[in-house]
Amino acid sequence: MNKLGVNIDHVATVRQARRADEPDPVWAAVECELGGADGITFHLREDRRHFGDRDAELLRKTVATKLNMELSVAPEIVKIALRLRPTQCTLVPERREELTTEGGLDVVRHRARIRPVVKKLAAAGIVTSAFVEPDEDQVRTSADCGFDAIELWTGGYAHAPNVTARRAALDRLVRALRLGRDCGLEVHAGHGLTYRNIEPIAALALFSEFNIGHTIVARAMFVGLRAAVQEMKRLLDRAPQHAAHEAGSAST
Repeated sequence: MNKLGVNIDHVATVRQARRADEPDPVWAAVECELGGADGITFHLREDRRHFGDRDAELLRKTVATKLNMELSVAPEIVKIALRLRPTQCTLVPERREELTTEGGLDVVRHRARIRPVVKKLAAAGIVTSAFVEPDEDQVRTSADCGFDAIELWTGGYAHAPNVTARRAALDRLVRALRLGRDCGLEVHAGHGLTYRNIEPIAALALFSEFNIGHTIVARAMFVGLRAAVQEMKRLLDRAPQHAAHEAGSAST
C-alpha cells in the first residue's frame, strides 16, 4: 500500500507571511492525520523561515503517526533533532535563497560530514533517510553512509516538459528505486508531486511512501485540509488497483 507523508511546511509559510499565530501548523498536522495521513513531515531550517523551535517541540508531543523531520547537517539543528528524537530524520540540502528544497543532497561529495551525523542519529534510535536524486552513485553512497532509507527526488518526473521526458524520468526513478532496495534501503519519493501527476508513479506500487506537501496545502484552501488529504489518499490507493485492472484487460 502506498503510504502518504504530508509535508506541512507551507502551512507555516502562510503563517509567517504575516508573522501571526495562524494557521497553526501543529493544528494542521492533526487535521492531516484525521484525513488519513500516514506521517507528518516538517523542515526545521537554520533561518527558521517557517518552523520555529516551539513548533518542533509541539509536533513531537502531538503527532501520533510517523514524524519525519527534515534537516541539514548544521550542528545546531542536529543537536535539536537528537533532543526531540522524531521517528525519522531526513537529511536534505539547504540554501537560504531557495523557496523550497530544490534537488537532492550530494551524499557523494559530503559523505565525510554526513556519515558521523547519520551515526549519531541512529545511535539515538532515529530512522535516517537521505533526500537524493535518482543517481546510482548517490544511492550506493547513501547505503555506505549507513542510512536506513532514501527519498528519491521526483522533480525530474514532476517537471518534465512532455510525455517522452516524463517516461524517461520515471524509468530513471525505477532504476534508482530497485538499486536502493538491492542495497537494503527503504525507498520513498517526493518533490513536485500533485493530484495531476501522482497516479502514474503511484501505479508502480514500488515506493513505500510518498511525501507530498504544497499541492495538498493549496487544495486545502478550497476543500479544507482533512478533505485534501483524503483526496490524495484515494488517488494513492486507487492507482495500483487501476494499473492492475488495465494490465488484466490488456492480456485478455
